[in-house]
Amino acid sequence: MKAEVSVVGKEIIGIKTFDAPRELVWDAWTDPKHVAIWWGPNGFTNTIHEMSVKPGGIWRFIMHGPDGVDYPNRIEFIEVVKPEKLVYDHGDDSNPKQFHVTVLFEEEGSKTKLTMRSRFPSEEDVKNVADFALDGLRETLGRLENFLGKK
Repeated sequence: MKAEVSVVGKEIIGIKTFDAPRELVWDAWTDPKHVAIWWGPNGFTNTIHEMSVKPGGIWRFIMHGPDGVDYPNRIEFIEVVKPEKLVYDHGDDSNPKQFHVTVLFEEEGSKTKLTMRSRFPSEEDVKNVADFALDGLRETLGRLENFLGKK
């Protein structure tokens, strides 16, 4: 089943239920050895420079596009409630707060429902990224599902 991905006002919302326990989904999302493998749309690879999953902690990484373009990223964690919730600002060094993200990890029996809400400063900002961000999020969550299936 594909992820449900949509634009609602100033937010891009992705929802997907994984056939994996919440602790495993949390670990895949917060362990740099794991996240380097599955993060990003199809064809992307990652170099993780640092990942400190705690309030005030920084996650710096470069996404390497299949076309050879590198995309530097910087995430600053605001709230970390293991294994339930991550809240962070996502951007790069020049604009560290491009959008604000909340990720919820909800137990549904032996499965995990993940809800990711990315809030942008304006609806115009969402429109500027929606063409690639919706498919990118759908593919990213699909890659996470494939990764979890191998654990």
